Amino acid sequence: MKAGPILKTAVCKVFFLFVILICTTSCRKNNQIESSLKNDVFFKNDKEEVEAFFFISTANVSKSIISKSQIAQQKSSDSTIQQLSKKIEIHENQLLGEISKMATSRLIVITEINATHKRYLYDLIDADRSNFNNEYLDSLTKSLCEQIELFETISKETDDKTILQLVLHYLPEHYQLLRETDSLRKQVKANI
Repeated sequence: MKAGPILKTAVCKVFFLFVILICTTSCRKNNQIESSLKNDVFFKNDKEEVEAFFFISTANVSKSIISKSQIAQQKSSDSTIQQLSKKIEIHENQLLGEISKMATSRLIVITEINATHKRYLYDLIDADRSNFNNEYLDSLTKSLCEQIELFETISKETDDKTILQLVLHYLPEHYQLLRETDSLRKQVKANI
């Protein structure tokens, strides 16, 4: 007599576990479908991430170069440095405008990733007049090299025609600005 209720209890437990197992696997399948739909809609591949990083980094370096050039125009007593900094500011504003327009069309929001360039700006602002030109040209050379490296890297990692056209347009100009800056930097160091 006692075997009947124990058997019924065991069968009920097995049936109950079977129902839970079916419901759980069914829910997992729904979640897999739901997550695959989400991944299809919000999926970003490595190429898109590289391009977004390029836009944001290039814009940040451009902003830094523009700020440094504006400081140089106000603080430098050397007319050739003032002219070069004005030329670079105009060039970087054009680049920044194109980068911003391209990023906006791709729904990329350009924000400052890090503000390390602000430290260099404060150093330039605090530099004394005798050492300012040297510090400005050194800092500008580093920023131009960083931007050239960004251009070269993205040209190897993307096949996007608009980005490659941008690189093809601005990379030679950046090399020219770097040569001018380096030449002027050598002249300033020779005069010290």
